[in-house]
Amino acid sequence: MSRIGKLPIIIPDSVKVDVDGGHVEIEGPKGKLSYDMPERTSVEFKENTLIVSRVDDSAKSKAMHGLSRSLLSNMVKGVADGFVRRLALHGVGYRAAIDGKELSLNLGYSHTIRYPIPETIDVKVEDNVRIIVEGADKQLVGEVASKIRAFHPPEPYKGKGVRYWDEEVERKEGKTVQ
Repeated sequence: MSRIGKLPIIIPDSVKVDVDGGHVEIEGPKGKLSYDMPERTSVEFKENTLIVSRVDDSAKSKAMHGLSRSLLSNMVKGVADGFVRRLALHGVGYRAAIDGKELSLNLGYSHTIRYPIPETIDVKVEDNVRIIVEGADKQLVGEVASKIRAFHPPEPYKGKGVRYWDEEVERKEGKTVQ
C-alpha cells in the first residue's frame, strides 16, 4: 500500500463532501472544488472520512493512489482554511496596486505590467510592496504567485525583484577594480 494513499482524510464539520462514482465535489466556507478520480482508484465516504483505494498493485495504480489522496486532502484543506502565498517587492520604485480585477506592477521597466486576477483567487496589496495571494485551490494559488514572481525574479547582485517572503536570495560579489 502507498504510505500516503492509505491514510484516511478527516473531513471537518464545516466541509460538505459529495461522492458520485468517480466524481468528488467538496464544498466549504472558502469555495467549492471538484475532482475526477483516475481509472485505477476509487474513493469512499464514511463517517466524516474519505478513504482512497486502488484496484491492483501495479506501479501506475500505486502512483495514482497516493496522488489522488494528496489532491483530495489539499482540496479539503483549501475549502476549509484556504491557501496563501506571500510575495515581496525589493527595489527602488517597485510598486504594486490593485486596479479592479487587475494587478498593476511597476518593476523598473518602461511600462506598467498588468496581470488579470483569476476569478477564484483573492489578491491583496499591503504598503505597495507586499502581495498576498489567497484561494481554495492550492495549484492555482501557487501558479498565480509564480507568474507574478516571473515578471522580475530577484537578481543576485543587488537583490532587486519579486520574491517570496520566505525566500533567501544568495547575493554575489560584484567585480573588483584592480
